[in-house]
Amino acid sequence: MNETIKKLDAEARRLLGHGFRELEAEERRVILQIIRRAAIARNIADETDEAMTFGQRLADRVAEIGGSWSFIIGFLIFLTIWAGLNGLILTRTGLKPFDPYPFIFLNLILSMVAAIQAPVIMMSQNRQATKDRAAAEHDYEVNLKAELEILALHEKLDALRNRELADMTAHLIVLSGLSKDAERRAQGGQAEAEA
Repeated sequence: MNETIKKLDAEARRLLGHGFRELEAEERRVILQIIRRAAIARNIADETDEAMTFGQRLADRVAEIGGSWSFIIGFLIFLTIWAGLNGLILTRTGLKPFDPYPFIFLNLILSMVAAIQAPVIMMSQNRQATKDRAAAEHDYEVNLKAELEILALHEKLDALRNRELADMTAHLIVLSGLSKDAERRAQGGQAEAEA
């Protein structure tokens, strides 16, 4: 266990410049996933949708319907029929309108709908904000892991390049030595031929 903590701490210091215990929860999860060589991406929307209560689903559905053009158009048709029935049709046919102008009963119904609908929509918006925060935190974790993995790849490529440069330098030194030996032998052969 102590060895694992040392490994986490060393990796955190190498990648982020801070000890493992000094990191935020998201950064700790990323370091753990890097050490485990595991994927960090997951579908946050599915996780939050599965955890929803009946009330949260209902609030989302009410907000979805109440914020749609179908609802607005349907409600405009309802208001037009209500006003037309009570303001024109019933009065012209000699019948007593059930909600005469200024439509006090309609105002009461609209106020009650608004009083119920507004808090339900706010509940849905609060839940959506929580869902968005979770998605943003997850995006941060994925982006951080990707960035750290890219940095690790750069380090590996730099180390590989440095090793190749060292190998090439060593080969050049050997070739240079062989070339000088060959040159000396050639000069020695010329001197013997001239003598």
